[in-house]
Amino acid sequence: MPDQPAAVAVRLPALRRRRARSRRWRAVILQGGGWTLSGLALFVLLFPILVMLSTSLKTLNDVYRVPPSWVPAPFTLQNFADIWARYPLGAYLRNSLIIGVGATLLNLAAAIPAGYAVARLRFRGRQGFMLLLLLIQMFSPIVVLIPLFKIMAALHWLDTYWALIVTNTVFTLAFSTWMLASYFRAIPAEIEEAALVDGCTRPQTILRIAIPIAAPGVVTTIIYVFITAWNEFIFALTFISRTEMRTLTVGLYTFIGRWAVQWHYLMAAALVGVVPVVILFMFVERHLVRGLALGSVK
Repeated sequence: MPDQPAAVAVRLPALRRRRARSRRWRAVILQGGGWTLSGLALFVLLFPILVMLSTSLKTLNDVYRVPPSWVPAPFTLQNFADIWARYPLGAYLRNSLIIGVGATLLNLAAAIPAGYAVARLRFRGRQGFMLLLLLIQMFSPIVVLIPLFKIMAALHWLDTYWALIVTNTVFTLAFSTWMLASYFRAIPAEIEEAALVDGCTRPQTILRIAIPIAAPGVVTTIIYVFITAWNEFIFALTFISRTEMRTLTVGLYTFIGRWAVQWHYLMAAALVGVVPVVILFMFVERHLVRGLALGSVK
């Protein structure tokens, strides 16, 4: 019994080393598992893009080869030349760009005042207005497709940019208002009160104080609205019938025939359509991530 404390004291450093090794191995396993899961998730996300890139560089015969090959053989860029020469791809891109930019500007023109009013002003029906925005966001576009078609026909807006610009604005306005309201609400009211004391009007306060401080939220809203309008399909297919007014999403649909699908042309055109969005995202990615992160906690 008297020797028991001495034996414990001798074994204690060995136990500590064993525990330290166990912690190190546990950390290595957790880190390795994290990297493995991250790599697997990245592969799943990039796999459709890799398939699109591979198919766009194949000939028609190579696309239907059995078993399929992941590496194009022979490698060809003729598909990209063909879609520009045989199809009005430039017009499709132009129409999508006009509609995306127009919907974004119109959305900001409505969402910034609405978000600021909800954040700063106290008026009767304010909570009901916010709940109404949520209700609008819950509506599926397919539910109101026929009524909207009749409205556009009555306004003589079919086969015009305004039909898609206004529709995309309406269906993105609820999210934009909620997003911007959260940013305006986080701005200290004392800053705006100081600007009002210095002689600024309320519109000047919004333009010179509120919008610059809430710039990450504004950028997030811009990207959200533009990408939503760029990718929209069902309204563009319904409201537009003239070939020269088609958007890129509807233009891609023309590569799907009744008896066959021109996969090599479809993937090449889709790849071209992705490039503008990727370039835009690369320029604003820092503001977009910051805006989403801050907007989620405000």
